[in-house]
Amino acid sequence: MRSKLERARERERKKRKKKMEDRHSLETTNQNLSPRKKKTPTSKKPSLPKTQTEFIAASPLLPSTGITLPQISSNLQEWISLSKTLAKSLKFDSEDDRSSWSESQRSRVFHYYLPIFFWIRAQLEDKRESSSSGSSSSSCPLVVGIQAPQGCGKTTLVAELEELLAAVGLKAASVSVDDFYLTFGGQQKLADEFKGNPLLELRGNAGSHDLELGSKTLEKLVKGQENGKEILLPRYDKSLHSGRGDRAPESAWPSVSTPIDVVLFEGWMLGFRPVGEEAAAAVSPHLPAVDNFLKEYGGAWDSWCDSWLMIRATNGPSCVYNWRLQAERQLREATGGKGMTDEQVADFVDRFLPAYSAYLPGSAELGPPGSQKGKVLVVGVEDDRSLSRAQPGPPRGLA
Repeated sequence: MRSKLERARERERKKRKKKMEDRHSLETTNQNLSPRKKKTPTSKKPSLPKTQTEFIAASPLLPSTGITLPQISSNLQEWISLSKTLAKSLKFDSEDDRSSWSESQRSRVFHYYLPIFFWIRAQLEDKRESSSSGSSSSSCPLVVGIQAPQGCGKTTLVAELEELLAAVGLKAASVSVDDFYLTFGGQQKLADEFKGNPLLELRGNAGSHDLELGSKTLEKLVKGQENGKEILLPRYDKSLHSGRGDRAPESAWPSVSTPIDVVLFEGWMLGFRPVGEEAAAAVSPHLPAVDNFLKEYGGAWDSWCDSWLMIRATNGPSCVYNWRLQAERQLREATGGKGMTDEQVADFVDRFLPAYSAYLPGSAELGPPGSQKGKVLVVGVEDDRSLSRAQPGPPRGLA
């Protein structure tokens, strides 16, 4: 039998337990009877991973670029330093306070631009390492061909890559296939020669470029590496002749001094492969003439490229309409109304769609002419130009 003391302790424990249960019941009743406060709607901030390293590692480009988590961790300070370079160049509200950046700004910097920059630098290092010491190729710059649809933001991307390369002591020169368009007179001559072919009536498709001018410019950039040599870079003024465009006068061409580390060569149709007359005609009866011209581009231009960056519109080239319209409106604002009207833009873009239909499948399957495994980075973007969460991977023939 239990002692009196034990029985007394047991009764005391039961009293304390009942008091606690009664108190909890009263608090619950009061909460139910009290008017509930309405939650004030707040703008939900995007959730961030616990560390900056984890946020960078969430980039969907990392598997394609070969960048690993240990590399990010050991090189984190450079990522952060270069992010400030981009924030300044892109005119973010704050260069240092990354918490004030919007989710799209953080993604643009850490998930999109910086992984591409580090991939290009790694390509340059690989080229230098693979070249024999003292050989002519070891002093040649890395030429990156950038194939990207019109209006996708490639001009901005190229400008920011130049900024990043300069920030780490590397000199870059950028040229576009647009810089090598025929003069206005040359375009008119081409249109007269192929009268009735809307694909060659205006600039844009294969056949409307001065291949020799492009080849000579690329040769100077690659082979003219003497210290202090100035190389002129052709430029094209799209605002002239009511948006029909013309080559800018040579006095307006910028120059770059050698030696050069990286050449960024971009264009919407750079790296397209000809498909032959029959396949071209199946897309458009006007495309075979373009396809015939395209046969010359591989040897004249594509052969200069060591590595390739390919920007893909995830939902197909139909978004080029809106992208080009936005770009042309900005051009009109910047030039006091010079440039194409919205109707002219729609007509202009229509002339490119047959080429997209005919040549993009070949690029996705085989990559650009002469491209090699490990030297092609494919980047998928959405209609708003943001990075696609699901990336396309390398061309199937180079996987």
